[in-house]
Amino acid sequence: MKRFSLFQALPDFFQNRRLTWLAIWVTIMAACGTVLAFMANWLVGIIWVAIIACALVFVFNTLKIIGSNTQKYIASLSYRVNRGEQEALIQMPLGVILYNDKDEINWVNPYLQSLSAKSLIDQKINQVSPDLMNIIEQAQMRVDTEKATFKEHLDWLDHQFEVEVQPELQALYLRDVTEELRVQERFEDNQLFIGVVSLDNYDEISERLSDTESSVLHTHVTTTLSDWMDERHIYVRRSASDKYMLIGYMSGLRQAEKDKFKVLNTIRESTSSQNMPITLSIGIAYQIENIAEMATSAQKQLDLALGRGGDQVVVKAPGQDARFYGGTTNPMAKRTRVRARVISQALTELMSAADQVFVMGHARDDMDSMGAALGVRRLAKMVNKPAWVVVDPDVKRHTDMRLLLNEMHEDAQTADATMTPSEVLNAATEQSLLILVDHSKESITESRSVYAALKDRLIVIDHHRRGEEFPEQALLVYIESYASSTSELVTELFEYQSRKRRGLSRIEATALLSGIQLDTKSFTIRAGTRTFDAASYLRSVGADGKLIQNFMKDSVEDYRQRAALVAQAQILGDDAVVIADDQTIYDSVSVAQAADSLLQIIGIERSFVVARRDATTVGISARSDGRKNVQTIMEQLGGGGHLSFAATQLNDVSTNEAGQELYEVLKKDQADAEMED
Repeated sequence: MKRFSLFQALPDFFQNRRLTWLAIWVTIMAACGTVLAFMANWLVGIIWVAIIACALVFVFNTLKIIGSNTQKYIASLSYRVNRGEQEALIQMPLGVILYNDKDEINWVNPYLQSLSAKSLIDQKINQVSPDLMNIIEQAQMRVDTEKATFKEHLDWLDHQFEVEVQPELQALYLRDVTEELRVQERFEDNQLFIGVVSLDNYDEISERLSDTESSVLHTHVTTTLSDWMDERHIYVRRSASDKYMLIGYMSGLRQAEKDKFKVLNTIRESTSSQNMPITLSIGIAYQIENIAEMATSAQKQLDLALGRGGDQVVVKAPGQDARFYGGTTNPMAKRTRVRARVISQALTELMSAADQVFVMGHARDDMDSMGAALGVRRLAKMVNKPAWVVVDPDVKRHTDMRLLLNEMHEDAQTADATMTPSEVLNAATEQSLLILVDHSKESITESRSVYAALKDRLIVIDHHRRGEEFPEQALLVYIESYASSTSELVTELFEYQSRKRRGLSRIEATALLSGIQLDTKSFTIRAGTRTFDAASYLRSVGADGKLIQNFMKDSVEDYRQRAALVAQAQILGDDAVVIADDQTIYDSVSVAQAADSLLQIIGIERSFVVARRDATTVGISARSDGRKNVQTIMEQLGGGGHLSFAATQLNDVSTNEAGQELYEVLKKDQADAEMED
């Protein structure tokens, strides 16, 4: 201790050990020099001692001054650093809050207090900002499990903050990011998008108009579209008589999405009042750096809109789900049969080039799916190609499908019409062709393994509106959402086949007519003139009406299931909703029939039936009388379909959980409808 006190008593510069050793070394050298000087001559020694004494005094004084100046500099710097820290904490644009165990604010720095009109001290955090209290609670839970700081965004005091919480110190740090977010928002607002507009049925409408009327119609549509886009600062340029290109900023696109692209309704209603109903389809793409790729993507979105029936807008960015607007009306049938003839010829050519053809409907198939599959198989047989319908024998089927399969096995022309998925995988080659009917989604196909094996040689024939899940490289796509059923589309293809080849058998024609009758509810909904033409053709080639009646009969079990579901209906305004018991497994056809039955109730415009399909799957069948769209409702739950009939399947949920998800979507749909009104 005494040694330490002695060390402290030394001059400041001697407290530095390096300087001390330097001084000792200089002293030793001076002493040695003095001895040598006296040994040479006493007068030289005296002079040397005098010089050394003066030098030592000068050196020691200089070191003392340096040490003193250094200490003063360090003290001044320390003071400035401490003062800077205090001023930064108090004045810098960073909010600081200290709180206690009672969640009361003990202290805030002046910057944060300056943003509030009233004092924040001693206030409960939950009172000044419930969101801030919620962030603290989340941070406490996170730190308890992860032992880390917690950051979250907060909108408070007309500013945007990034909040960092340190629960162990009971401190909050609020970094003001308002300006950063404004810059980011301006950047995002100024991003470009590209859109392509198509007048869905302009050619069909203009054919029956005079040149003057056609010009007036075109001018009206162009003016209406341009005026609506100009209000949102979107540039419109006509590229063809029925095509337009859109270029604009994201701020304008957000405005357009906010009002649900009302221009669709405006043009449809204004032209319909003049007996010249025109509908628009729009595809929009954004967030793509390459402008050419963005334009290509916009065209793909337009194709998707047209594939879903037109009269709608599809907006999509890479890596995001597409957003759909419109599509609330039934698509109108085309007057011309040119497309059906072209498709029939193209289908014949592709079948002729294949070594064998496999036809596959959707899982839990119905009369429309099986009827269309049998019809396509017969088309392949007419070009002398071996063909089979893919049927999984392990799947439990509804009564009508079991009756149909029994009839097929008893008829010589259809006895060998089916093949199991395992047999298809063994027989398929690189030249084999797979045709999907009545669906276009891998997730609902009869056999995913068969789909995966033949996805590079694929054809789609469907009447449902096209969704995002779609084959990437289909050889041929025939989707007509105006058609009543896929059976109707397939029946039309026979009109362009050679009469010299053997056509439909009695069972095949009956199955096709059953499919049409099923999807049109005995020709009461979605049945157009071409529907009756197809039905007439099928009757002329041997469709058996009595056999159809037998197919449409229900077993006692199916009838009881349907009645039990209808009895559980809850009426919510003009919607009827059934949430079945989670412990009971219902047949998919019974569920669909229950949804159809609910539409017979006066005042019901839509019906939804939620029921368990198997141990892991809950299905929802939706029906509409045509005044409201159920397809968009089901799409929000991962499904799809048509304006007036749609469905979806949810995995690993109970019927009550699925019903709650449905209720949330219905509430949102109702809120959007009220906003539009």
